[in-house]
Amino acid sequence: MKDSRAIDHSVRPLDSVGAAIVVALCLSWGLNTVAIKLTLPDVPPLIQATIRSLGALAVVVLWCAVRRIPLLQRDGTLVPGVVAGALFGVEFVLIYSGLQLSLASRASIFLYTAPFFVALGGAFFLPGERLGLWQWLGLALSFTGMVVAIGVPQAAVNARVLTGDALLIGGGAAWAATTLIIKGSRLRLIAPEKTLAYQLLVSVPILAAGAWALGEHIVATPRPAALWWLVYQTVWVVGVTYAVWFAMIKSYSASRLSAFTFLTPLFGVIAAHFMLGDPIDWPFALAAGLVVGGLILVNRPR
Repeated sequence: MKDSRAIDHSVRPLDSVGAAIVVALCLSWGLNTVAIKLTLPDVPPLIQATIRSLGALAVVVLWCAVRRIPLLQRDGTLVPGVVAGALFGVEFVLIYSGLQLSLASRASIFLYTAPFFVALGGAFFLPGERLGLWQWLGLALSFTGMVVAIGVPQAAVNARVLTGDALLIGGGAAWAATTLIIKGSRLRLIAPEKTLAYQLLVSVPILAAGAWALGEHIVATPRPAALWWLVYQTVWVVGVTYAVWFAMIKSYSASRLSAFTFLTPLFGVIAAHFMLGDPIDWPFALAAGLVVGGLILVNRPR
């Protein structure tokens, strides 16, 4: 039985207020890679990710308590929830480790290859997810963009950065695998807040174990700016913006909302350039354009 809350207003057109909110969300998500990068000098990557998941879990549980969203009822989602949570943990091991090696601007592009993997995986593993001509063209554009970003020599790119790029693409693939598990299981029928709670809860021991295995530790009291960016990731991005996004999905057309997702990597690249000084040369600009163009086509209605 479908969750009735998810279908009340799903075809409501996107008005100017809704559009402004979703643009603000995309801006917040685009800034997230910059926030991680700015926190790294003070808080190692997997400790940072563990704190983020723990703090965000507290925010989500509080949100569910206020909204009276049940988290403990038996609904047949435990196994897929644990699998999705494990993939979520692996995803963030790869993302945070990759950001330690690569540039935030490149992370913004490589992470958003996830829709590429979702569309490709869905075509093979999910009934009714066949791709049309525009979607296949979008996949081809995104793949070409990845090839250009990795294969064309660039001044700021060396073996260390390319290793980070590979980890980030792996993170995008893990993100896509999580999405496919959700879409192909009973998780798609429950409140999205509960799915997020599964992901955060299961990811904590995975991320903490990774931090312990790599010998990570905080050597000095983090600077106030680093703490601010950690709070930004934990409370604002995972807590507030995800809750707003879930509310938006229940109020507006999901297809209209997804059409805005291409803004997130663009905001990420621009923020990394101006806040971190990441270079944008012509090969990377071309690669970014191809990936974003592919993302737009993949999200085009079939």
